[in-house]
Amino acid sequence: MPKLLDAENFAKERHSGMLRKDGVTTYHEHLTGVVARLKNLGVTDNDVLCAAWLHDIIEDTRTSFDDIDQRFGSRVAVLVLSLSKDRGLSKGRQEEQYVKQLRESSVEAKLIKLCDISANLKDVKDSSLSKTKKAKTIRKILYYLNAIKPELVKNKASTPAITSLIDGINAVIVSFGHGPLSL
Repeated sequence: MPKLLDAENFAKERHSGMLRKDGVTTYHEHLTGVVARLKNLGVTDNDVLCAAWLHDIIEDTRTSFDDIDQRFGSRVAVLVLSLSKDRGLSKGRQEEQYVKQLRESSVEAKLIKLCDISANLKDVKDSSLSKTKKAKTIRKILYYLNAIKPELVKNKASTPAITSLIDGINAVIVSFGHGPLSL
């Protein structure tokens, strides 16, 4: 089985029956959206696309770094780990560590995170969450976006479709009273 299809099926199996925080969106829908956005950015690297399928798997399932490393290789495992919160830390420390990881992650990990942010914003916008809960979620998402923004600015020329993805993100955040993000 080709590696990319294996990653999709592995993610589907590990996230089986799980819904995202909105209580409606399946993980498979979310992951499909992230991978589609990456492809729209022009990403063709199979390891990066595999990592996109798997980016929530360490954080939200009983899958370890070693499981991913053995099945998909160390490059994929490192990308996934760089996009995973350490659930062994306190909530506050977890967020602090996660933002530090995002800042220090590779450009490929940041592109996955950008696509994840775009998909998450679509889910929040379409969810039945209260306006207050949506606003709080969007603030957290923008915090992550600001952590990866410098690298996105540096790579805007080599990945011009980033601009259209940011335009879509801006459409959502502006509707919730935030100023648009510029690259």
